[in-house]
Amino acid sequence: MELWDIYDKNKQPTGRTMKRNDWCLKNGEYHLTVLGVIMRPDGKFLITQRVMTKAWAAGWWEVSGGAAMAGESSREAVIREVREETGLDVSNAEGGYVFSYHRENPGEGDNYFVDIYRFVMDFDESDLHLQEAETLGYKIASPDEIKALGEQGIFLHYDSIKRVFEV
Repeated sequence: MELWDIYDKNKQPTGRTMKRNDWCLKNGEYHLTVLGVIMRPDGKFLITQRVMTKAWAAGWWEVSGGAAMAGESSREAVIREVREETGLDVSNAEGGYVFSYHRENPGEGDNYFVDIYRFVMDFDESDLHLQEAETLGYKIASPDEIKALGEQGIFLHYDSIKRVFEV
């Protein structure tokens, strides 16, 4: 069973946990998610396409990410998520934390913080080992290509994270 820490409105752990996707959070309580943006030195970004079997946003483009596990730091979570989803190890890459935002979904019990990281590293496409259960494919995309996907409404969280693609 996967557990997530519960945070207060100041992003401080409360000492309590919740089961994954057990939307029980009260107003002022949050869980923590992370997004790991990978940029190559040429200014292009690795983006992945969600499998068509996803219940939400199937076929949309995104960057690696997910929830932090109970006891896991934000940085540990993003390193784990990127490795699980792409096969890339960003633990020694340039870059790191860029900014956070939060979402509140009153009445749904799903309030969350999102920590955004950008890592700069050179990699060959042969270094990628995509998580097939989650990922249909990938692209090495320019900021303009990502913006176009965002404008089409098929890039997950684009409006919230678009500034991380500014080179």
